[in-house]
Amino acid sequence: MEEPLGIRLFKETDIEAMCAIWNEVVEGGIAFPQEELLDEASAREFFASQSATAVAEGGGKVLGLYILHPNNVGRCAHVANASYAVASEARGRGLGRMLVSDSLVRAGDLGFSGLQFNAVVASNAGAVHLYEDLGFACIGTIPGGFRLKDGTFEDTRIYFHRV
Repeated sequence: MEEPLGIRLFKETDIEAMCAIWNEVVEGGIAFPQEELLDEASAREFFASQSATAVAEGGGKVLGLYILHPNNVGRCAHVANASYAVASEARGRGLGRMLVSDSLVRAGDLGFSGLQFNAVVASNAGAVHLYEDLGFACIGTIPGGFRLKDGTFEDTRIYFHRV
């Protein structure tokens, strides 16, 4: 029997696993805009600097994470932005849905009025389906807004959800 999955705020002891999961997505070159990998020191600083950072765990192991922060500054800081990463070996178990759902609740708890994604790669069918299934509205498309790892360009979509 598989151990239940859960979401909780990250702890210092999670940094190594979080760094590996984050870097796996960055190295994939098809979802995150970042090109530089995190090391433990930069990961520690990056994850601690967010409004909230949470992990998904199962079997005593970190399997995914999200970061949540203002989408912009000043007069736009009431709208949040988030990024999600799930370890490749843990995909298909509903962790993405759990992470996004938890981040919506946490965003509201932190006083944000909405959650916006600025650059969802159009070919990321899993993310597109999940966000739309959870009630996010696609409010725009940026033609060629993302440079894939192979150098080609893909459209990005902007999604929004009130919290």
